[in-house]
Amino acid sequence: MKKLVSYHISRLSDKNVAVRLNAVEELRKLDDPDALQPLQELFQNDADVDVRRAAQEAGRTIFMSQKAREGGGT
Repeated sequence: MKKLVSYHISRLSDKNVAVRLNAVEELRKLDDPDALQPLQELFQNDADVDVRRAAQEAGRTIFMSQKAREGGGT
Protein backbone atom coordinates (compact mmCIF):
# COMPACT_ATOMS: atom_id res chain seq x y z
CA MET A 1 0.00 0.00 0.00
CA LYS A 2 2.93 2.36 0.63
CA LYS A 3 3.78 2.29 -3.09
CA LEU A 4 0.24 3.37 -3.88
CA VAL A 5 0.43 6.20 -1.34
CA SER A 6 3.77 7.32 -2.81
CA TYR A 7 2.31 7.21 -6.31
CA HIS A 8 -0.59 9.47 -5.38
CA ILE A 9 1.67 11.82 -3.41
CA SER A 10 3.80 12.23 -6.55
CA ARG A 11 0.64 13.16 -8.49
CA LEU A 12 -0.01 16.10 -6.14
CA SER A 13 2.49 18.15 -8.15
CA ASP A 14 0.91 17.44 -11.55
CA LYS A 15 0.16 20.49 -13.70
CA ASN A 16 -3.41 19.31 -14.27
CA VAL A 17 -5.89 20.37 -11.57
CA ALA A 18 -8.08 17.30 -12.18
CA VAL A 19 -5.11 14.97 -11.62
CA ARG A 20 -4.26 16.73 -8.35
CA LEU A 21 -7.87 16.57 -7.17
CA ASN A 22 -8.05 12.87 -8.01
CA ALA A 23 -4.79 12.21 -6.15
CA VAL A 24 -6.13 14.01 -3.07
CA GLU A 25 -9.30 11.91 -3.14
CA GLU A 26 -7.34 8.68 -3.52
CA LEU A 27 -5.09 9.63 -0.60
CA ARG A 28 -8.16 10.34 1.51
CA LYS A 29 -9.51 6.89 0.69
CA LEU A 30 -6.18 5.21 1.48
CA ASP A 31 -6.25 6.91 4.88
CA ASP A 32 -2.47 6.78 5.40
CA PRO A 33 -0.82 9.26 7.77
CA ASP A 34 2.18 9.49 5.41
CA ALA A 35 -0.05 11.67 3.22
CA LEU A 36 -0.62 14.31 5.92
CA GLN A 37 2.51 16.40 5.33
CA PRO A 38 2.19 16.44 1.51
CA LEU A 39 -1.50 17.35 1.83
CA GLN A 40 -0.63 20.17 4.23
CA GLU A 41 1.95 21.52 1.78
CA LEU A 42 -0.58 21.30 -1.04
CA PHE A 43 -3.15 23.13 1.09
CA GLN A 44 -0.66 25.91 1.84
CA ASN A 45 0.82 26.30 -1.64
CA ASP A 46 -1.50 25.21 -4.45
CA ALA A 47 -2.76 27.95 -6.75
CA ASP A 48 -6.20 26.34 -7.17
CA VAL A 49 -8.76 26.98 -4.44
CA ASP A 50 -10.58 23.68 -5.07
CA VAL A 51 -7.35 21.72 -4.70
CA ARG A 52 -6.53 23.57 -1.48
CA ARG A 53 -10.00 22.89 -0.08
CA ALA A 54 -9.84 19.20 -1.05
CA ALA A 55 -6.38 18.86 0.51
CA GLN A 56 -7.61 20.46 3.73
CA GLU A 57 -10.64 18.17 3.94
CA ALA A 58 -8.62 15.04 3.12
CA GLY A 59 -5.98 15.94 5.68
CA ARG A 60 -8.62 16.50 8.33
CA THR A 61 -10.28 13.18 7.52
CA ILE A 62 -6.99 11.25 7.74
CA PHE A 63 -5.96 13.06 10.91
CA MET A 64 -9.26 12.36 12.67
CA SER A 65 -9.20 8.74 11.55
CA GLN A 66 -5.72 8.30 12.98
CA LYS A 67 -6.72 9.94 16.26
CA ALA A 68 -9.68 7.56 16.54
CA ARG A 69 -7.43 4.55 15.92
CA GLU A 70 -5.08 5.74 18.64
CA GLY A 71 -8.01 6.01 21.01
CA GLY A 72 -7.81 9.81 21.09
CA GLY A 73 -11.28 10.38 19.71
CA THR A 74 -12.15 13.98 18.91
